[in-house]
Amino acid sequence: MELTWHGHATWHVSVGDTDILIDPFFDNPKTDAEAGDFDPDVVLVTHGHDDHVADVGAFTDATLAGTPEVVGHLSGEHDFAEDDVVGFNLGGTVEFGDAYVTMHRADHTNGMGEGFVAPSGGNCAGYVISDTVPTQIEDEDSTTFYHAGDTGLMTEMREVIGPYLEPDAAALPVGDHFTMGPMQAAIAVDWLDVDHAFPMHYDTFPPIEMDPDRFVDEVAATGSDAEVHVLDGDESFDLGT
Repeated sequence: MELTWHGHATWHVSVGDTDILIDPFFDNPKTDAEAGDFDPDVVLVTHGHDDHVADVGAFTDATLAGTPEVVGHLSGEHDFAEDDVVGFNLGGTVEFGDAYVTMHRADHTNGMGEGFVAPSGGNCAGYVISDTVPTQIEDEDSTTFYHAGDTGLMTEMREVIGPYLEPDAAALPVGDHFTMGPMQAAIAVDWLDVDHAFPMHYDTFPPIEMDPDRFVDEVAATGSDAEVHVLDGDESFDLGT
């Protein structure tokens, strides 16, 4: 499984022969990439805010997936074929090619459209992406990545996602103001018991300017053994088994 961060909450995840793009938003200072550089099989969206779906319309040849409310809204705005839209919901797992994608809750608001008076799309999502079907039976060959979406700290990270979905790595928002800051994100790393942690959703615009070394220090302060990787924009990480 190869993970590439393109700034903000935009990730490209390759699982075998399946390419997944999460929250496409390339108008951010961390990336030199453009939407036309990608040909994903699947586009996952965590929620409807513009800084997560601004470039969705460039990928109408891909499968668009997310909560029914959000993908219904986006497919109405863009020219997605009905067969290329997959609405699923919290707790559900969908197989996309070589990847198994489990949706989990994220604690955040979910306006769809511009401004603070946009209609709500309901619950926001995070995604646990694995190369094997999720199971309680131990599988040492499984590789699993958790994209937390825009969220605050949730006890589900400690009680459900960590012990049962068992991510090896997690990308967590650290920019504060609209999501968790470094301290709460570090607690999430500890609760999730991951081997690798990646900060995201910071330095995009003034309210979330953040020195990611604060996150590194906070993770160390929890006593977690996780290795924190502060990626440069468009940098990849090979998540091996």
